[in-house]
Amino acid sequence: MPRRVFSTMGVRMRRISLLALIATTLASAAWAHGSHDDGLPQGAHSHDHGWTLNLVRRAAAAAQMEIDEAQGLRFIRADGIANHATGRFPNDGNPNSIRRQDYYFRLPLKPQKTGCVVFYRPNHLFGVAVNGVVFDPNTAEFWRNDRSSGWMIEALSGATPLGIDRNNAHVQPDGSYHYHGLPMGLLELLDYRNTMALIGWAADGFPIYGPFGYRDPRNPQSGLIELRPSWSLKAERDQPGPSGKPDGTYVLDYGWTQGSGDLDECNGRTGVTPEFPQGTYYYVVTKPFPHVPRCFMGTADASFVKRGGAHTRGGGGRPPPMGQPR
Repeated sequence: MPRRVFSTMGVRMRRISLLALIATTLASAAWAHGSHDDGLPQGAHSHDHGWTLNLVRRAAAAAQMEIDEAQGLRFIRADGIANHATGRFPNDGNPNSIRRQDYYFRLPLKPQKTGCVVFYRPNHLFGVAVNGVVFDPNTAEFWRNDRSSGWMIEALSGATPLGIDRNNAHVQPDGSYHYHGLPMGLLELLDYRNTMALIGWAADGFPIYGPFGYRDPRNPQSGLIELRPSWSLKAERDQPGPSGKPDGTYVLDYGWTQGSGDLDECNGRTGVTPEFPQGTYYYVVTKPFPHVPRCFMGTADASFVKRGGAHTRGGGGRPPPMGQPR
């Protein structure tokens, strides 16, 4: 079992520019944005989120994403604007408005597993979707507002109103729209019920799929199934901590049992995919917890650490704004 740990661009070889990812098929796309410092109907609670009636579209969305590949690295520049309808932001659970970001990420083209399971902190993004929206499952809410307790509120439990929309997403104070679970609008664009859909890239370079994969991970002809995590509610809550039975309110309400599902502790597995017919390790975003994986099997790049400042992420070697000469 893997050990667990809690814890400049060269010559451009390829460049991909996306205008809202399938923008030609969308007469309009999402533009609304919400809050939470650092997710939905998928959780253990049956709270009314009110997201189904509050989808917002705008004409001619200008979401942009650029991908460069050079010297064994993939460089991603994106504005973080979704290419699908979003919930209405601000809303009762989220006071923030969506704003354009200036993301710049880098990750290895040929990532390697380290033999360690590394659980990332709330100041770290898990990855970025193929439409430039980030995966950011952690929250700023804790039991008794005490971060040191470790009892983080699970965003998609519904226990705390966070203004989550049908894409399992909402908005940070800096205006960044981000996913806490299955990005339903994006998945629908990718025809996810009929194909194993590549939905993004993790910070360690491995691809992200979801929620379906091949029944036999080595056989693309074996048919698609909804992949099952190996996480479930614990019988009792660890102490010290909140009273009561585990109900999904907190991340620590869940525990991992090896082999109880299709996926490992980081919600991933090894197998063939449409993009990797020879096989690769890949992560899966699932409907049940953990939704978005909470740990890495590879080495996450520092460009996915939240660095603060207005609408920016990423490290050094930043290129000029999209659309300007390099």
